[in-house]
Amino acid sequence: MTASKRTRVAIVEDHALTRAGLRTALEAAYDVVAEAADGLAGLDVIRRERPDVAVIDIGLPGMDGVALTKRVRAELPQTHVVIVTMIDFEEEVLAALGAGADAYCLKSSEPERIIDAVGIAAEGGAYFDPSIAHVVLARFSGAKPDDVRSSPLTPRETEIVRLISDGHANAEIAELLHIGLGTVKGHVRDILEKLSAADRTQAAVVALRKGYI
Repeated sequence: MTASKRTRVAIVEDHALTRAGLRTALEAAYDVVAEAADGLAGLDVIRRERPDVAVIDIGLPGMDGVALTKRVRAELPQTHVVIVTMIDFEEEVLAALGAGADAYCLKSSEPERIIDAVGIAAEGGAYFDPSIAHVVLARFSGAKPDDVRSSPLTPRETEIVRLISDGHANAEIAELLHIGLGTVKGHVRDILEKLSAADRTQAAVVALRKGYI
């Protein structure tokens, strides 16, 4: 990404210290164009600034993060949403997903992980903290696929990412498909690039969410 086209980010977080920490971390890679300390003010600044990504806390006063995410996705579909929260309860994760969040991070995550999540969301990908990725996989594994003809994956890549979602390691996939481990690793690299995913788990989440498998 060029310096003249840096991703524009808004932060909606009610704790001043956490908000400052998020801003410091994110400013290393992106342009932080707005901040707000509650959901209603957050909606106002997001409407005004139209950022590429909104980083939203779930537990906001005035309007909680799930409700805010729903409003943002309905009114400003070009703005992607990264949820950050202290908790990893399954119901919170699923509520955020149902609202249309593109990424979900714990506040206890390393700053680099949140930076990566914002970048992946800005490019249309999905990111979920590894500690809660199993919830996402379980949620979407039974979902009805969308039009798989729009998938960027080849048939072999689709086969591999399906095996990844079933929990198979690369060596197991190589054995199951009767191909070399190096070939599997090459396919996985291509899958990560095509799906804008940070790792194998994220690739499986994206593929399931978009109905590619």
